[in-house]
Amino acid sequence: MKKRTIIGRLENINLPELAINELTVRVDTGAQTSSLHVDNIEQIMVNKKPFVVFDIHPQIHDVDKVVRCKAPLHDIRKIKSSNGSSEQRYVIKTKAALGDLEWDIEITLTDRSDMTYLMLLGREAMGKHFYVDPAHTFVASGNNSDV
Repeated sequence: MKKRTIIGRLENINLPELAINELTVRVDTGAQTSSLHVDNIEQIMVNKKPFVVFDIHPQIHDVDKVVRCKAPLHDIRKIKSSNGSSEQRYVIKTKAALGDLEWDIEITLTDRSDMTYLMLLGREAMGKHFYVDPAHTFVASGNNSDV
């Protein structure tokens, strides 16, 4: 059996294919799919294949910094949010990196502007890679702290 890494309720991850580094994510074992806050999302065609382009503000305290991203469209799904409402969301598949691990994850793109963290890391993304210690933060990404 492969050894699992312990992570806290908050971690910093990298999304290298989107040129995003040190993005603070909220680890959410209650969410099936990971979700990322994006703005100005639109579907386009690139070489007759569907893509999405969107803006990310990777530093939550610097709203002036914007990264324009482009990714192949992996899927469109109906997602039920924590408040019970459902919405159609674009889904991308991209690399994520945390500590020494790099793996593929699916991320739904949505408006999380009313949430504290730009990204939720859901159960599917954690998969068989991690155990969660909710009493700590930044266990695998450094600056570990207690509650």
